[in-house]
Amino acid sequence: MMRGVSMVKAMRIVLLCVSVLWIFPEECAGKSNFSRNSSSSTASPPLSQTPNSVNVGALFTYDSFIGRAAKPAFKAAMDDVNADQTVLKGTKLNIVYQDSNCSGFIGTMGALQLMETQVVAAIGPQSSSIAHMISYVANELHVPLLSFAATDPTLSSLQYPYFLRTTQNDHFQMHAVADLVSYSGWRQVIAIFVDDECGRNGVSVLGDALAKKRARISHKAAITPGADATSIKDLLVSVNLMASRVYVVHVNPDSGLNVFSVAKSLGMMGSGYVWISTDWLPTVLDSMGAVDMETMGLLQGVVAFRHYTAESDAKRRFMERWRNLRPKEGLNSYALYAYDSVWLIARALDVFFRENNKVTFSNDPNLHKTNSSSLRLSALSVFNEGERFLEIILGMNHTGVTGPIRFDSERNRVNPAYEVLNIEGTGPRRVGYWSNHSGLSVVPPETLYSKPPNTSTANQRLYGIIWPGEVTKPPRGWVFPNNGKPLKIAVPNRVSYKDYVSKDKNPPGVRGYCIDVFEAAIELLPYPVPRNYILYGDGKKNPSYDNLINEVVADNFDVAVGDITIVTNRTRFVDFTQPFIESGLVVVAPVKEAKSSPWSFLKPFTIEMWAVTGAFFLFVGAIVWILEHRFNHEFRGPPRRQLITIFWFSFSTMFFSHRENTVSSLGRLVLIIWLFVVLIINSSYTASLTSILTVQQLTSRIEGIDSLITSNEPIGVQDGTFARNYLVNELNISPHRIVPLRDEEHYLSALQLGPKAGGVAAIVDELPYIEVLLTNSNCKYRTVGQEFTRTGWGFAFQRDSPLAVDMSTAILQLSEEGELEKIHRKWLNYKHECSMQIQNSETSQLSLKSFWGLFLICGITCFIALTLFFWRVFWQYQRLLPDTGDEERASEVTEGSRSGRGLRAPSFKELVKIVDKREAEIKEILKQKSSNKLKSSQSGAGSSHSQHSEIP
Repeated sequence: MMRGVSMVKAMRIVLLCVSVLWIFPEECAGKSNFSRNSSSSTASPPLSQTPNSVNVGALFTYDSFIGRAAKPAFKAAMDDVNADQTVLKGTKLNIVYQDSNCSGFIGTMGALQLMETQVVAAIGPQSSSIAHMISYVANELHVPLLSFAATDPTLSSLQYPYFLRTTQNDHFQMHAVADLVSYSGWRQVIAIFVDDECGRNGVSVLGDALAKKRARISHKAAITPGADATSIKDLLVSVNLMASRVYVVHVNPDSGLNVFSVAKSLGMMGSGYVWISTDWLPTVLDSMGAVDMETMGLLQGVVAFRHYTAESDAKRRFMERWRNLRPKEGLNSYALYAYDSVWLIARALDVFFRENNKVTFSNDPNLHKTNSSSLRLSALSVFNEGERFLEIILGMNHTGVTGPIRFDSERNRVNPAYEVLNIEGTGPRRVGYWSNHSGLSVVPPETLYSKPPNTSTANQRLYGIIWPGEVTKPPRGWVFPNNGKPLKIAVPNRVSYKDYVSKDKNPPGVRGYCIDVFEAAIELLPYPVPRNYILYGDGKKNPSYDNLINEVVADNFDVAVGDITIVTNRTRFVDFTQPFIESGLVVVAPVKEAKSSPWSFLKPFTIEMWAVTGAFFLFVGAIVWILEHRFNHEFRGPPRRQLITIFWFSFSTMFFSHRENTVSSLGRLVLIIWLFVVLIINSSYTASLTSILTVQQLTSRIEGIDSLITSNEPIGVQDGTFARNYLVNELNISPHRIVPLRDEEHYLSALQLGPKAGGVAAIVDELPYIEVLLTNSNCKYRTVGQEFTRTGWGFAFQRDSPLAVDMSTAILQLSEEGELEKIHRKWLNYKHECSMQIQNSETSQLSLKSFWGLFLICGITCFIALTLFFWRVFWQYQRLLPDTGDEERASEVTEGSRSGRGLRAPSFKELVKIVDKREAEIKEILKQKSSNKLKSSQSGAGSSHSQHSEIP
C-alpha cells in the first residue's frame, strides 16, 4: 500500500508538468469497446465473456532506426493474429500507437494516453529512460508492460513487477564484452557511453563483469544525449591522451555513427586501436537497405555484438515478407522482437480467455482524490485481471521468429546469445557467437545447449579478427602516449648492500644490479617508456619494503624497482613481474673447525650399515664352509678348528687375503659374488674416510632454523625486509628475540659478540645478501641447515598494469639470452667465494639404503647355492638306503605289520652323517653298492640256470 502511494506521488509530479498540454487527450485509432466508469470504484461488467476486441498499446519513437522497423512489424503481427483462426477466436486485436519522440516528457504523456484507452498490455517503450518512468504507471494500473527494446539491466522485476522484457538484457551483453576483453588479453578499457539510464547502468554492469576477469574500466567517457560533433571531438581527444586503446562504445543507434566519424578524423581508427560496439551498431547496419561504402569506411576493424536469433522456417518466411513490406529498408533484430511481442500477448490472451477470465477495469480511489484538478486522472482505469494476465505471460512457452520465448525466474529471456561480428570490407563478418551457456564459441549456441555448461577459459574460441589498420594480431591494447605522464618509479634508498640498488650522482640518479636489470628489460619493449626514478627512504636506514608496496597501491608510485621480495601478502595488492633472481631465507651462524676424533674410522658407515656388513661376513663364511666341507680338506677337522676356519675365512675376504681355496662349484659362485660386494664396500669406505680425514670439518652449535626456534637466543634480521614478519607471524618466534641490523658491519659485529655479549646467536636473511656477507667476512661464518623459504625478487607494478606482463616477457628474454648472467657478473663478481653451507658428518655417512641391492643379490645367490647343495645331499641319501631281496622285504612287511611299524623311515642322524662324509667317500660307497648289486643280479641269474638244467 505504501508503495502504491509513493508511486501516485511520483505520477502527480509528472502529470503536474504536463497539465497544460494534456487537458484534451488525443484520441487514437483502435480504442476499447468497453464502457468507461467515471465515478464508480466498482468493476464494470463486460458486454460478453469474450469481448469482440481488445486493445494493446505500443509506445516507441517513430522516427528512429528501431521505430521505423518496429511499426511495420507491429502491423504485420496484428494482421497475422487477426487472420489466424486458432488464436483469439472471435476477438479482434487492436494496437494503439503512441510516438515517444525520443523524449522522456512526451513519452510519459503518450504512456498516460495509452492507459486511458483501457489497454490490457503495453508494448514498449524502446527507451530505457522512459521505461523507468512509465513502469510506475504500469504498476499502479496493473497493466503488463512488455518492452522489445529497453535493455537497461536495472529494470528489475523487484522494483517494476509489471515490467517484462521481450528482448535481451544488457546484463548478458556486457558479460559478452568482458569475455571478449579477457579472451584478447586486455586488462583495461575505456567506456564511451551515452549519459542516460541505459548507458550508465550498462557500463556499471560492464565494470562488474570485467572485475571478475581481473580487468577494469580505466575511464568512463560520458556523451550527453544529442551531443554535437564538437562535444564528441573534445571527449575523444581527452581519451586519446590516456594509456588504454580499447574502447567500448555503448550509445544510441541514431547518433552512434558520429563517434566513429569523429574518431576517423582524429586518426583513432588506425593500427593499435581497438573498438568494441554493443548491439546498437548492427542495428544501424541491418537497417540500411544497401551497403553504404562511406559508412563502412568509418567502421573497418570494429567488433560488434548483435542479438542472435536462430535460423528457422518462421524467421525465413518473415524476412521474405519484410522484403515485400520494406524493399528499401533492412531488417534489424528489434523488428523481430516487436513482432514476437504482439504474438506473445495474443497467445497469452488466448489462454486468458480459455480460463474463462474476463477483462474488466475499475477506477482507482486514489486517483479520484484529484477530481478537483484539471488533470482528469479519473480517466485512468485499473486492469482488474492484470495480475493474472501477467502470470499467464510469464508462464508462456512457445517459439517465435526470435526462437524459444520463455522467461526465467528473473523475467529474462532464456538462453541469451549474441553474434560476434567483425566489420571489414563491405560489411560485417561473423567470427563467432557468445552465450551464457558456453561463452565464446564458433558453433551456434543451440547446438551446445544439450551439453553441460562450459564457460572455462580453455573453451573460448573465435575465428580470426581483422583489427583496425588491417592487423590480424590482437593489438596490445595500451600505449604510453607522447604527451602522457612518465612512470613514477620508487627505488629504495638503501644503506647496505648497495651493489643491488643505491643512490647515484649521475643520471638517472640510481644505480645497481636491480636498476640495470630493469633498464635492460625496458630496452626490449617495443615502445618507449618515459620514466622518472624517485628515491624512497631517508638514507639513514633501509626503508620498509611493505610501506613501499603500500605507496604503489595508493597510486603514489606506478612501480617499485629494487630488491623487492615476492611474498604472498604483497601479491594480493600489486602485480609482480617474473623473478629476475632467486632468493630465500637462510640461517647464518659462527662456525669452528671440528676436532679430530680417535673413532673417526667408524664415521663412514652408519650403525645399521656396520651391523649388516658384519652379519653378512659371518653368514657368507658359514655358507662357504657348508658348501666346501665335503670337498675341501681345509674346511674339515675338529669342531674347534672348523669354527676358527669359518671366522678366519669370513673376515679375511675383506682384504682378499683368505688362504683357503674353494673347490666346489657352488662355493666358488658364492665367493665370487661376495668378493664383488666386498670390493664395493671397501671402495666406498675408503673414499668416505678419506673425505672425513682430509676435508676441513666445520661445526656450529646452531644446526638450522629448527634449533634456532627451540632456543631462546636473539636472532638478527636486516632492517626493513620481510624476514622479521616471517619469523614472528609464520614461525611464532617472540618479537623480543628479533634484533634489527642496519648493515654488514652490524651483521659481523653482532655475530662476533654472540648472544652473551649483546650480539646474536645467528642471522636470518635472504640468500643474495648472505652471499655478499660471507664473501666480505673472509668465510668466517657459514649458513647452517637448509634454505627454508623459496622466493625471488621482482618489480612491483600497480594491480592489473599491462606493463607488468610485457616486463615479465622481457625478463624471460634476458634470461634466455644470457644477459641476466652478464649483469650479475658485473655487479656481484666476488673476489673469493665461500662454501655456503657446512656439512653435517651424519648426513655424509653411508647408510644401508645405498647398499641393500648388493646384499640382496648376495643373499639370493647363497639361497640358491644352499638349495642345490641339499638337493644333491638328499638324492645321495636316497641312493644310500639298504636294498634287500623280495623275501626279506616280504618278511619285514609281515613283521612290521605284526609289530605295528612300517617301512624304515629316514633318520636325521644318518642324514647328518652323510653330510659330514667326504664327497669322495660317498662316491666310493655308491660305486661299491652299484657293483654289489650287479654281482648279486648275476649270481641270481646263474643259480636259476643250474636249477633248470637239473630238471629231467
